[in-house]
Amino acid sequence: MIDTQPDISLSRYAEVLRKGSVIAFPTETVYGLGADAWNADAVARIFELKGRPPDNPLIVHVNSIDMAGTLAAEISEDARRLMERFWPGPLALILPKRPEVLDIVTAGLPTVAIRMPDHPIPLRLIEEAGPIAAPSANTSGRPSPTRTEHVRQDFGSEVPIIEGGSCQYGLESTVLDLSIRPYTILRPGHITQSELEQELRQPVRLISTHSVKLTGMSGDAPRSPGMKYTHYAPDARVRWMQPDELPWPDPTTHGTLYLMHRIRPDDTLHTERRPGKSRQSENRQIIQYRENYSEMGRDLYDRFRMADLKRFSEIAIEPFSDSDEAVEALLNRIRKAIGD
Repeated sequence: MIDTQPDISLSRYAEVLRKGSVIAFPTETVYGLGADAWNADAVARIFELKGRPPDNPLIVHVNSIDMAGTLAAEISEDARRLMERFWPGPLALILPKRPEVLDIVTAGLPTVAIRMPDHPIPLRLIEEAGPIAAPSANTSGRPSPTRTEHVRQDFGSEVPIIEGGSCQYGLESTVLDLSIRPYTILRPGHITQSELEQELRQPVRLISTHSVKLTGMSGDAPRSPGMKYTHYAPDARVRWMQPDELPWPDPTTHGTLYLMHRIRPDDTLHTERRPGKSRQSENRQIIQYRENYSEMGRDLYDRFRMADLKRFSEIAIEPFSDSDEAVEALLNRIRKAIGD
């Protein structure tokens, strides 16, 4: 069931949540698969639908700092400062939880991840139905959904979907752990390390995709979604392009989607090489972003899913430097898809 009416009534979807069912809804990051955060059976349905491991905690979505206070045992001065600066927005904060917060939501951890989405649809739903526990609305391990069609691909008609168009950012929220010091970014997103440090006036640690493997997380419940398990991966093999494929892929290659990002000297000769535009043949496609990494991030999961629909065998991505923190989230998702 997909609602595409412009005069959509969110009250009936809020009632679906209150009755213990699951719905899919848009946010500014990706589409979420939500349930009443106080209903253990409803939250269990999320795990069942996604095939999600039970030790992978969920993020609870709220519409105010006061509502966050019904979940967190304490909202510190630092937490409140970040909430006032970045909420609503793509920042989830991990805080010590109140005893009544369900263990199924937090994977039994003493902390809970909370965020306030910057999108009118979930904010209205939360206003009527209360806090919503919601991971991304995809089957576990698949690319996150940034359009209604993506949710439909994974769940068919099994989940009611609120239509909200394409997501603004296309990559999941930044997750910052405030429960221990030093404060640590467990998942990079649109809100960057330097923005957080500037607001907090103190250093913030960033756990990279590589360093997660060294933290002992493999045997423990991860403190944040996206840390322990393979994520964001299409059926097509994702890999970095090799030196012999640069500066431009061999035109005889087949079955490959190429994602390119650098501006090349001959770009002026090819007016079609604008951000997000492509050159393609029947079973080969090249998409050139010309250093527009925001556009590449918004497109990434959509391109992954498109490659599967077109039955490409692999997706080759031009390597790029992580010296600019603005690409940290994009690199994180690519590395997770590669299994790097």
